[in-house]
Amino acid sequence: MSAPSSGTRTFHMIEAVADRFEGAPRQLRRRWSDDFKARAVAEALEPGSSVSAIARRLDIHPSQLFGWRRAALGSHKENIAPIGHKAVTPSADGAIIEVLIGDVVVRAPADVDEAHLQRVIRAVRSA
Repeated sequence: MSAPSSGTRTFHMIEAVADRFEGAPRQLRRRWSDDFKARAVAEALEPGSSVSAIARRLDIHPSQLFGWRRAALGSHKENIAPIGHKAVTPSADGAIIEVLIGDVVVRAPADVDEAHLQRVIRAVRSA
């Protein structure tokens, strides 16, 4: 058995105060118009553009712009060939275009649609 406590019991009041956690956003969510997103994504799809630099200039998080860009490219998935997963069938004359981007080689038949090849090259550069 435990020994009886001597003296009066004291209680401690704990008060919970709603406060912002450290590292939590200082403001509520911002909403971006479709026009703003479209302009940001168009700029991010330009050859040689830096998504992180564009996001910094627009005062948004780079992952947000990467997500918008991924969503925009996802709507055109049927037009973008998966790199490294599809064999290139040579054109009638057998000519193939090879483009070296870093460690990646993009191969396409010589009669490939120019716009399609540009989208593939942009996707490789941004990956």
